[in-house]
Amino acid sequence: MTENPDSYPPIAEHGMIGDMRTAALVSTRGGIDWFCCPRFDSPSVFASLLDPERGGHWTITPTCEVSNTQQNYFPESNILVTRFLTVDGVVEVQDFMPVLRAHDPDHRQLLVRRVVAVRGSMRMRVTVDPRMDYGRAAHSVRRDERGIWFLGADLELCLRTSVDLRHENTGGAAGEFRIAHGETELFVLEVLEPGDHRDPPPDRPADVEGLFDATAAFWRGWLSACTYTGRWREMVQRSALTLKMLTYEPTGAIIAAPTTSLPERIGGERNWDYRRVWLRDAAFSLYALLQLGFTEEAEAFTGWLCARFRAPSDEEFGPLRVMYTVDGDSDPTEEELRHLAGYRGSAPVRIGNAASEQLQLDVYGEIFDALYLFDKYDTGLSLDTWRHLTETLDWLCTHWDRPDAGIWEKRGVEGRHTFFRLMTWVAIERMIRMARRRGLPGDIAEWTRARDTVHRQILEEGWNEELKAFTQRLGEPILDASMLLMPMVKFTSPTDPRFLSTLEAIEEHLTTDSLVFRYDADAVDDGMDAEEGTFSLCSFWYAEALTRAGRLEDARLVLEKMFTYANHLGLYSEQIGLSGDQLGNFPQAFTHLGLISAALNLDRALG
Repeated sequence: MTENPDSYPPIAEHGMIGDMRTAALVSTRGGIDWFCCPRFDSPSVFASLLDPERGGHWTITPTCEVSNTQQNYFPESNILVTRFLTVDGVVEVQDFMPVLRAHDPDHRQLLVRRVVAVRGSMRMRVTVDPRMDYGRAAHSVRRDERGIWFLGADLELCLRTSVDLRHENTGGAAGEFRIAHGETELFVLEVLEPGDHRDPPPDRPADVEGLFDATAAFWRGWLSACTYTGRWREMVQRSALTLKMLTYEPTGAIIAAPTTSLPERIGGERNWDYRRVWLRDAAFSLYALLQLGFTEEAEAFTGWLCARFRAPSDEEFGPLRVMYTVDGDSDPTEEELRHLAGYRGSAPVRIGNAASEQLQLDVYGEIFDALYLFDKYDTGLSLDTWRHLTETLDWLCTHWDRPDAGIWEKRGVEGRHTFFRLMTWVAIERMIRMARRRGLPGDIAEWTRARDTVHRQILEEGWNEELKAFTQRLGEPILDASMLLMPMVKFTSPTDPRFLSTLEAIEEHLTTDSLVFRYDADAVDDGMDAEEGTFSLCSFWYAEALTRAGRLEDARLVLEKMFTYANHLGLYSEQIGLSGDQLGNFPQAFTHLGLISAALNLDRALG
């Protein structure tokens, strides 16, 4: 298996396109390196990002030497443009997945690649090399009047193109063509279920032009509902568009990232499947959507969240799990794909995520906080939902003093995490607020006793006198960036001496420039290799904590520095290495949620 770094474009050198059902990553080299269909969590068709030899790809690139490449989004849209600049000319590859209208019952899953000659004349090479089921399943290729078909693994892909392609022994298709100024060549790949005999995908310039215009209009129309017009409008809007692409429209769920197994350290083993819906991320998503004015998305997501409470309660895990599929199922299976090399040799490649079997009790606080905001700023929660919430809170009040895996999902290690208790306090406090504001039934007296007990435990056991800081676990001297959230969830005043001292300790021990580590990995045995990058979300938490503490100039500097770590399109992966490389799954919703919150709150504080 190849581990040649030159075979792998840097993670940051990718843009994302999608149709709110799945997404594809397109590199600045002109390759679609990652594409799962028909859903985010379906097996991959193109996965050269994890193995250039066995993963499959779809690449369009000049045959001559390229002087420079550029990549940008068509304004206010998720249509991606990759430009190749050579001495012979300039060619654009315009990539998009058509979205014509919201909740379209006639939606067709198309991957459109339009090649346009901007200047001069250039010879181009195209290779379409699908590998079904993560490269595990064989497929056949046939050609008829509708196009070139790739058939296998209960999937049918139909490719229509204006270019003559030949069959390859690998099970793909390839060819070369010359394109001159003013000319356009088209490639349209449709994803079909077996036996679907609808009309062939479009391949005429006028039809594809119509898809392009309609898709651009959809994204611009959606973005027009954004209420933010502040200093960092471009970065916030790109984050909002990214979150929308990570939404599974049929259910309203938002996934953590569209990829799996992109490493937190090159050559390391912290490689996870993020094509799931984490309840923690979900709660922050709801907050961001409400803050930006996207109430329709907030309502859809709230409906998805509330439906999870209706599942049968589990005595071990409680009424909720940590994560779900986009359909709302809890799938604990995790599998290693040993035939794939992994990104730059970073094995194992995993599909599924066994962290769904972990006990992570902080999720209740995040969910209750999000629903509290929804109840406050929207039409309110239904009576049935309130009943489910009170039953869930009663369970939490009984089980809150248990060890759990924590927010960072340490495998095989449980502890008495301070952050879990912080979010337990949030859950109880928000339910008390809602009950009193709306006169809803609930054992407020018992809830109040539990809330105050949790509060006292955090102050007495979560505080470390030697470090002068709140710590990761009760009674243990380990700092954790999650403590930056204390004033954001109203547990402390942002100018409380204990919080300010915690902030200073995190600055001294976990921060390098504007970049923040989650915790000291060398001090925590989580059963994995210790080294990892800084956590992008924590850096945005840091900026927001500085804002709330009144250090506005420091906060602005940190935020502006963090913007420089985005890729050329304004996208972020989960982590940033000390050399500035993007690491981990990409793009990550959690990071973009943190950016939105930090930018909005600092903008408001600056006036």
